Amino acid sequence: MSVRPWYREDWAFIITVLQVGQENDPTKCRLGLEVGDSFHCTYGTPAHFCPTTFLKIFPAMEAIRSGGDLRNLGGTGPHETVVKCPAGVVKFRLRGQRVAE
Repeated sequence: MSVRPWYREDWAFIITVLQVGQENDPTKCRLGLEVGDSFHCTYGTPAHFCPTTFLKIFPAMEAIRSGGDLRNLGGTGPHETVVKCPAGVVKFRLRGQRVAE
């Protein structure tokens, strides 16, 4: 199945792994994610990304898309925040950037 998006997204997102457990040991993550791994997406879940973590990150993406400022929710910038996975093992940085027309 191929995806045929009809909607031009205004925002793109980069999700970067900042930490894996206390020792940055990829065996602590069910998917084997490592520090520095990076995922790019606009709307859908990026390939090979943790689906349970995406459930946690998606509301922040929607806040950015709707003009919100993540600093009001404890973010590190208007379009940036740090999130731990639901298991508390992996720490991610979510960064949104407007797509150029």
